Amino acid sequence: NSNSHTTKTISRKSLCTLNNQRASGAENMKIILVFLFIAPLALSVGAEKDYSSFDSAASPETKSRFAMLDDVRILANGLLQLGHGLKDFVHKTKGQMNDIFQKLYIFDRSFYELSLQTSEIKEEEEQLRQTTARLQINNEEMKNLSQEMNLKIEDLIQNKIQLQEQVWGLEDKVTKLAIIQPSMQETEEISSLKAFVEEQDNHIKQLLKLVEDQHMQLDRQHNQIMELEDKLNHIELQELAENSFMGEQTEPEAIPFPVHNATAATYKSDGAAPDCTALYNSGMQSSGVYTIKPNGSEAFNVYCEMKFGSSWTVIQSRVDGSLDFNQTWDAYTNGFGDLNEEFWLGLNKTYSITKQGDYILRIELQDWKENKRYIEYAFSLGGPETDYTLQLSRISGSIPNALPEQTELRFSTADRDVDIINDFNCPESYLGGWWHSECEETNLNGKYVAPRSRGRLDRRKGLYWKPKKGRYYLLKSTKIMIHPTDLKSFD
Repeated sequence: NSNSHTTKTISRKSLCTLNNQRASGAENMKIILVFLFIAPLALSVGAEKDYSSFDSAASPETKSRFAMLDDVRILANGLLQLGHGLKDFVHKTKGQMNDIFQKLYIFDRSFYELSLQTSEIKEEEEQLRQTTARLQINNEEMKNLSQEMNLKIEDLIQNKIQLQEQVWGLEDKVTKLAIIQPSMQETEEISSLKAFVEEQDNHIKQLLKLVEDQHMQLDRQHNQIMELEDKLNHIELQELAENSFMGEQTEPEAIPFPVHNATAATYKSDGAAPDCTALYNSGMQSSGVYTIKPNGSEAFNVYCEMKFGSSWTVIQSRVDGSLDFNQTWDAYTNGFGDLNEEFWLGLNKTYSITKQGDYILRIELQDWKENKRYIEYAFSLGGPETDYTLQLSRISGSIPNALPEQTELRFSTADRDVDIINDFNCPESYLGGWWHSECEETNLNGKYVAPRSRGRLDRRKGLYWKPKKGRYYLLKSTKIMIHPTDLKSFD
């Protein structure tokens, strides 16, 4: 549009110039014609005056001859002036025509260049249209693969539930067999159940292998889409839906987060219970704040979460962002917050519990679409002399792992970064103390970010779960709990 407007403007200016020059030439011609018309009249009038003045002194023949000579001189002088005027007019007209031709040449060249630019723009638009079409096809393929994987995960979960129910029934029958001599019929039934369990186990392994293959395909499709996004220089395609667990199956078991009460009572035992599990076994079977006394440690209060037929000791809880987790090393060592709301139990207290034996670490997550997930690790926690080094080994879960396994992870904060990676202080840049192995990784003690904060920088500083080759899962609430591994009723 701007190029066509420029072309029209140049054309109008050229036409105006040509019209002005034509008008000037026409005026000059009019002046010359008027001169030619008036000159003979002036000559005749002059001749009559001369004739009347010399009428008494000269004869008619002499007067006529002088009049004719004067007329010739005047006419010759007029013709000479007319020739000079015509010559000037021709020179001016020629110069004006040259100017017009020069401007027309410039106009033609500008129009040609504009045509070339228009052709290039059309070619780029066509390439962009083709790239967008390929991107839409890849998105559709990835969506189909995701739906297939979800269906297979549903089948896998159903088979797991059925298998668990049958295993529980088998355990009951085995317990009876330990007391009563089994009959032949019961022995055959046990063998049949055992074969069925093995068959289901093989089926589950095949499904897991299939799910892994589908996950690899999804990762490849995701990488292709990211490359196309970089080439097109578009805005990020991952909206808030990408920062949730949408598209994954819900956990087969509900993860109830306790409803906190500001007036909740603090339950106290006799001070001898080493953790919440021991309190549960002693008869305390309601979630709430209790006092425990681990071996070799002073007594302190903890929040006990009653679930799965036992009690878990909660070491971290975040529900609404009311507590700032960007704290100092001393605060993370001793603990901070309200045990009935958001809190961090403290590294020193957690270590005093876990050094009593082997414990399981369970992390429960909830995104902004109310989807809940969990992951469990066998873990060990070092003491203050090791900067509370953490080592993990995944046991189970319903979300991809995002923490390095079999690796010594040292805890660090902004004021005490004990392990700077590539001269970059992760706690100072990403807020909150955590067991960092590298920057831009999972950080459950980061800044609490609501969905309205869509900036990439805010999300990476926020509360999120980030698998190594996956996307950011922006979280609404988190809970970290521990439980001893020697409980038979543990799921």
